[in-house]
Amino acid sequence: MNLSSSQQGEACAHVLQGLWERVREGQEDILLSPYLPASYAFLTHLFLCAPFLALDALGGVCLRVRSWRISAGSGAPPSVRLWYRCFWSVLYRYLTVILPATALFQSLRSPALPAQAPSCLQLFVEIIACFLLFDSFYFIMHFSMHRVPWLYRNIHQQHHQHRVTFALAAQDASSTELLFLLLLALSSAWVVDCHPLSEIFFHLINSWMAVEDHCGYNLPWALHRLLPFLGGAPFHHTHHIKFNGNYAPYFTHWDHLFGTYIA
Repeated sequence: MNLSSSQQGEACAHVLQGLWERVREGQEDILLSPYLPASYAFLTHLFLCAPFLALDALGGVCLRVRSWRISAGSGAPPSVRLWYRCFWSVLYRYLTVILPATALFQSLRSPALPAQAPSCLQLFVEIIACFLLFDSFYFIMHFSMHRVPWLYRNIHQQHHQHRVTFALAAQDASSTELLFLLLLALSSAWVVDCHPLSEIFFHLINSWMAVEDHCGYNLPWALHRLLPFLGGAPFHHTHHIKFNGNYAPYFTHWDHLFGTYIA
């Protein structure tokens, strides 16, 4: 049975309302906790990296998996030991800097938990607006970090220790850069005035796209193959190899406009 557009909208709104009520039910203290953003970012990042750890492990024995690696000719996939060192490096920065700093920022936001879920259109528009805002400001900052030697040495160089990228390395950066990225994501949602459910989805998708960008695999089902305006893992891998282009985190329009796009 075909549904009209209004019926589809009502069905979507009903699903979102049920989801929001399940999220809110008895969870107000957690959702309003100033420690939630950093904890959510770290745990989500680990969860989303897990499939790529499995792929890296399979890459040692499976030719099909190795054929998906962008850097297939540069040696074996990152070792478990490298993943382990990266994990402790990221965890240390979260515990010592990211968690207290974002808790302070979140306490200034004073978010509210409305009873109503966003409409499907509102959810979509708010998530897209957050991504466009995040992508634009990160392009400016990333471009600056590569063009100003002091910024590169003191903030960004830590992230570029990995010429061959892997998923967990998406957050292997200096404390300053890692804090900037999380505060930029939180500020984007704040400026857009997102519904909390829209913000949850934005941070989840943002984490996935960052992981996929750094995973080192040009997978057949990757987002950049479905959405041609996304750069994806090949786009960002080229940045780590050549250093002087492809500065936007996700979309490619800013690099095209400023002549910094590298195919």
